[in-house]
Amino acid sequence: MDLGLAGRAYVVTGASRGLGYATAEHLARDGADLVVAARDKGRVADAATRLSAEGDGSVVGVVADLAHEDCADHLLHAAHEHFGRLDGVVISVGGPPGTSAAQATDDQWRAAFESVFLGAVRLARTALVTARAPLAVTLVLSTSVRAPLSGLAISNGLRPGLAMVAKTLADEFGQHGHRVNVVLPGRIETDRLRELEAGLDPAEAAAARARAVAAIPLGRYGQPEEFGAVAAFVTSPMASYMSGSVVTVDGGSTRAL
Repeated sequence: MDLGLAGRAYVVTGASRGLGYATAEHLARDGADLVVAARDKGRVADAATRLSAEGDGSVVGVVADLAHEDCADHLLHAAHEHFGRLDGVVISVGGPPGTSAAQATDDQWRAAFESVFLGAVRLARTALVTARAPLAVTLVLSTSVRAPLSGLAISNGLRPGLAMVAKTLADEFGQHGHRVNVVLPGRIETDRLRELEAGLDPAEAAAARARAVAAIPLGRYGQPEEFGAVAAFVTSPMASYMSGSVVTVDGGSTRAL
């Protein structure tokens, strides 16, 4: 499907791997120009090189940490400097450490709030306030927005609030033609998921995966490219009347509407 992205420019955070990279890959294949951002210099440079080979658009890699106050201005300036325009922002943030609510420390909560919550809000808000033309802002969150996930207490606490901020931004900025949406990944075969499983005893990890798969109606974990296709569509002009929406990509595992 032609998503109408040729000649358009997007910022994608968390784009060196996982869901951010998968989304950037679909945008690049459809001809978009991209500013891809991540904290690791080597990884973001490698991602930009690989993405450049995926499509006809240009890809610029930028080292950035959403927890830093100047990150939003830095990324938005990069888009206008390199491409002279900005059509959308995909905000994908790595998840906070896995822990129970009882064991999560104040420092863990503070660090996660700065990067996962405030960093995402700051980038979305700054992009919308300074926009020169209608924007599409897409936040990549988690199915913990709708139902808590065992062992991910901090994520469970922060992601639902981000979804409500996104909905509020959609209400406030819709009159200017801006769209704000949320996409919720379920069990997707990413490095993040493998890292969480690696922290378990091998037998326990295998049992946990078996239980997770059994709870997914499609009977398997999703692949990053399956998620990326949906996130790219939501961000594209093809979804021009979609705003304030929450789209779940989880193989049917979330039982809530």
